[in-house]
Amino acid sequence: MLQRTGRTRVESEAQMDTSFFNDLLSVIVDRGRALIDRRERRPSGRSLGSLAAELLSGRGEATGVALARELLDSYDMLDSAGKTAFFRVLAEEFGADPATLAAAARAYLDDPSDHNAIRLHEASEPRRQELIRRLNRAPGGTAALVAMRADLLERLRDHPSFRAVDADFAHLLASWFNRGFLVLKRIDWSTPAAILERIIRYEAVHAINGWEDLRRRIDPRDRRLYAFFHPALVDEPVIFVEVALTPSIPEAIGPILAEGRKPIDPQQATTAVFYSISNCQAGLKGISFGNFLIKQVVEELARTLPGLKTFVTLSPVPGFRAWVEAQRADAGGIPGIDPKVLDILDSEGWWADERAERVRPELMALAARYFLLAKTSRGTPPDPVARFHLGNGARLERLDFLGDPSPKGIAESYGLMVNYLYDPRQIERNHEAYANKGEVVASPAVKRLVRSMAAATSVLVAVTAGG
Repeated sequence: MLQRTGRTRVESEAQMDTSFFNDLLSVIVDRGRALIDRRERRPSGRSLGSLAAELLSGRGEATGVALARELLDSYDMLDSAGKTAFFRVLAEEFGADPATLAAAARAYLDDPSDHNAIRLHEASEPRRQELIRRLNRAPGGTAALVAMRADLLERLRDHPSFRAVDADFAHLLASWFNRGFLVLKRIDWSTPAAILERIIRYEAVHAINGWEDLRRRIDPRDRRLYAFFHPALVDEPVIFVEVALTPSIPEAIGPILAEGRKPIDPQQATTAVFYSISNCQAGLKGISFGNFLIKQVVEELARTLPGLKTFVTLSPVPGFRAWVEAQRADAGGIPGIDPKVLDILDSEGWWADERAERVRPELMALAARYFLLAKTSRGTPPDPVARFHLGNGARLERLDFLGDPSPKGIAESYGLMVNYLYDPRQIERNHEAYANKGEVVASPAVKRLVRSMAAATSVLVAVTAGG
């Protein structure tokens, strides 16, 4: 059931419970600090490794919580090089014990019993995982670990040996942030300012330009914004989605964000448009929330507004322009596409005059090819937004020429946007087709664009052969 962000009695009591728990942890930390020696004032990555080993050594609950808080506080004091050194210690010294793991593996191969399987499982777990669990017991531990993983992710490119450390973080965070712990709340103008400020800051698709812009997105009766929250991250949204209630499927973002538009009666709306989805915590990258969020919001909207019959996105295509430019740079050119027409894309302001109509058929054909035929080395669509929605069971419904002619939209996709349709009756079937066969489920209109391009290519080949 949806929970509003207004200060209801239930939420106030929940906040009191959270406050009591945090106060209790603080008392435990204070008592634990009295039992441990003072640490050096300028910690290093190496000294934090020693502190981590001490934390894993056991001792009492109060001391353990105090050590965990001290390690997290000391980590915050490290400079960039110190943090890198700490992650290196975690990678090199806090993995599984090789000898214990080898012995457990041999025992299981000799006797594949349940007992030996359990021993093998326990032996294969890196010590880092238990360390992370113990750090999570400290007051504010979850938020600190999410921030720590964000630092870790920034280093993976230059330090591939840290990937094992990241795998342990991701494994535990995925369990702590599973759907059962997430709370869906509607964000409106009565939401506390601290949360609203974070919504402005975290918006990743269509920038929110101040308070009035935010108000236009959440205050009108035909606008909604929903967010997932986690009890351990107070007033910190995990992910949020912005929704417009409309009479039809939109083909451009401009009218949705327009300042002077006239709101419609939500009861008269037939379409719910998810036009922006923003992940808020860099440290939770790779942990999927969006599929749960969209499906729960669909259920909530269908329950409260039974007149809604269509649930679609209005989505960006962030990699389309780079893909087109790579195709154009190929020595063989793009079969079926007039290169002179595509040269228009290099001219300034083409999207604002009659040149746009000359480009439209070629660009739409290329877009259909990009979504339906292009693949990565893993055999998946190259577009990350497409992978997300198709994996959730959506259908590629429509390609929207110049759906976003903003500077960002032109730079990323020549202004192209797309609609993904979430049909509750087909979501599971579409998901299975994509997951099991890699099939991009698309509408007949999108598929026709590919066939038209194929026909044009055949004519071009025939003419070339005849010449």
